[in-house]
Amino acid sequence: MKVAIVSPCFGVLGGMETFICALAKELHALPGVEVTLCLKKVTTFKLDWLLEKTARATGAQVAFVERASRELAAVIRNSDIVHCQNPCFDVALLAKLFGKPLVLTMHSQRHRSFRPRELARRAAWHMADRRWYNSEFNWNTWDPERRKHASARLPVISNLPTGAVPVADRRGFIFVARWIPNKGVELLVDAYARAKLDRQQWPLILLGDGPLRPMIETKIREEKIEGIEIRGFVEEAERNDAIRHACWMVTPPHTKEDLGLTPMEARNVSVPVIITRDGGLPEAGGRHALVCEPGQVGELKALLEKAAMMDPDTYEQLCEATYRELQEYLQPLSVYAAHYRDVIERR
Repeated sequence: MKVAIVSPCFGVLGGMETFICALAKELHALPGVEVTLCLKKVTTFKLDWLLEKTARATGAQVAFVERASRELAAVIRNSDIVHCQNPCFDVALLAKLFGKPLVLTMHSQRHRSFRPRELARRAAWHMADRRWYNSEFNWNTWDPERRKHASARLPVISNLPTGAVPVADRRGFIFVARWIPNKGVELLVDAYARAKLDRQQWPLILLGDGPLRPMIETKIREEKIEGIEIRGFVEEAERNDAIRHACWMVTPPHTKEDLGLTPMEARNVSVPVIITRDGGLPEAGGRHALVCEPGQVGELKALLEKAAMMDPDTYEQLCEATYRELQEYLQPLSVYAAHYRDVIERR
């Protein structure tokens, strides 16, 4: 079985890229499966070394291609099934042209618009043999009334950190995301600055980078906000270790987040989460998350203080409960191979 995993790509290792690299690695290890990881360059594509390193380490064939290109057509023509991340019209059209089954994983919500781009996405969505959604929130934006028979929620999250550390070895809060508007980094810094906390026991570690970094650094310096440590982008092992050693993961976007990978990463190492009621985040954070409304600095400040004041026994029970709930929610990457074969046989 020759599988082409196709994804639009900005050139950096984000949540979707992490997912497809882990999936490619899992499939490559299966007997009788050949995998091509095809990363389709978007207009602002700029290849980061960490993405290329991660993609090559999967063992799959890796191709960086232009959209609607001969190279993309060759990848699709030589496959038995095409697994596209989000609906891409050029990929759907080429799959139809070559008679290849097309399956979609929907990482993003539907935006109701008559702009050509959205109409093309909708057309590609209709051409798929099967559609999988990473959250109920996403599914509801595409199928709000009638669920299509070839659709399902498939919350498969890849490459999660493992191995919880003792509570005594944990300290403070951690934020992991790109520093772009609506991801909540500026909101979190404001809330942390106002919160009444022991800054030694409850530091705030900020991982990631982006266009908001100069503004955040200036704010911390000028307002003399103590307790914040900026680490920027770090490699996966260091990132996962930082998550394990935090008491809480804080994920406070106000952008209708499609799902939210970082709360699940934290929960998989028994670190509970503080989130906003934004898009699919309540699903990612689970029933045991501390939740506030998006964009509310005062509410987020109160949750930081509540987390810091939680008694040790309650905290340990929360750690165990959020981990157990996540294990019941997720499905293993290996389910994809069975789904691919089913789609091919039905064709």
